[in-house]
Amino acid sequence: MTSKLPVTVLTGFLGSGKTTLLNRILTENHGLRIAVIENEFGEVGIDHELVINADEEIFEMNNGCICCTVRGDLIRIIGSLMKRRDQFDHILIETTGLADPGPVIQTFFVDDEMKDKLTLNAIVALVDARHIPLHLDSSEEAVKQIAFADSILLNKTDLVTAAELDALEARIKAINGVAKLQRCQNANVPIASVLDIGGFNLDRAIGIDARFLDPEYPFEWGGILEAPAGTLTLAASQNPDPSMTAVIIPVNGTDDESLALAREIAVRAFSHKAIEAASGSVLSADGIPYDLVLNDGPMQWTCKVDASGPLAIFTQHYPEELGLKFLAGSEELHPPIAASYKPDHTHDEAVSSVGIEVDGECDAKKLDAWLSKLLRERGTDIYRMKGVFAIRGNPNRFIFQGVHMLLDPTDGGPWGNKPRRTSLVFIGRDLDRDSLNQSFRKCLA
Repeated sequence: MTSKLPVTVLTGFLGSGKTTLLNRILTENHGLRIAVIENEFGEVGIDHELVINADEEIFEMNNGCICCTVRGDLIRIIGSLMKRRDQFDHILIETTGLADPGPVIQTFFVDDEMKDKLTLNAIVALVDARHIPLHLDSSEEAVKQIAFADSILLNKTDLVTAAELDALEARIKAINGVAKLQRCQNANVPIASVLDIGGFNLDRAIGIDARFLDPEYPFEWGGILEAPAGTLTLAASQNPDPSMTAVIIPVNGTDDESLALAREIAVRAFSHKAIEAASGSVLSADGIPYDLVLNDGPMQWTCKVDASGPLAIFTQHYPEELGLKFLAGSEELHPPIAASYKPDHTHDEAVSSVGIEVDGECDAKKLDAWLSKLLRERGTDIYRMKGVFAIRGNPNRFIFQGVHMLLDPTDGGPWGNKPRRTSLVFIGRDLDRDSLNQSFRKCLA
């Protein structure tokens, strides 16, 4: 039986570096024969002029965007390619920067011939680290490209600061917490990380939630400062939010263990009602949460330090978002150790990801009814779904991938000696984490 031909969809907003990556794929010695399908939005095609000479065959569709008018062309071209199946090892589809990848993925679900002969290796999204923050606030397509991705290449990292990268990465993970994320410059990543992802790999799927369901914290940043005795000043220059909660905790050291211990204290502190602190207020370093009230001008808060030593500070948002600096007199203090945390808030992003992981088995009828109702009522808002289910009475794993209202179930083979458990992930718009968890648990046997 002939193996299915893998297909990789390369997406990313305008200027993210797709052509740069494509040129690398077409010229590096990876041993694969690749058929490339390009499309661009406009009447005159120029992308083929940007792709340097290579042995691979390039097809251009310029009569519209892949995600809408030319999906029929996509099926036609792939059908033509399959007549020469022995001449290719891989198909790569590069979408226009303005494309919604959802309908492209759906093509591989709805066309029976494509389902039989092709396997979707991955949706790979390039992200321009310098410019994407602007587009995330104004372009639904830019958000969807990230939401649909299996792999995200955070490109052009040399054009932003490390702090900006950390903040952007946290924002991306709030949209899509399950995609593998790599930082890069000039789209320079191992080619295998693009062409050898393996689509909905079972081992990866089972492992997704262990990574995705990392604990959520009520803060995004924490660090430890070596503070001298005297006065520690928190000075801010920007106000993206009405307020920002912060807590200051004395610790014994500046190592990972000290930060981890302080983090757990901060979690408990953030659960208490914060004290409002306008600019000019005096804060205490004893684990009390403060709401730093922000205004339009320079702001500062002071904290008395009786004896020199390490202080842990945890902030609801990244310090860079406020231009927040820590000063001892006129000297700026930089934390020798700091960390970013997965927040339980998402900057009001409408698109997010929700993961569910439970031990035990599902009742097949209840699960079918739940999925049917969910897709019927929320299918347009659910961009992607992935899941591995343990079904009572079935010795095999039940696997599904979904795109909007389309669901593609497959047999995942026997569980063997592995624990029978269910792991599933939703990525979409206006998802209600509590509702999804509660309604799913009614499917358990």
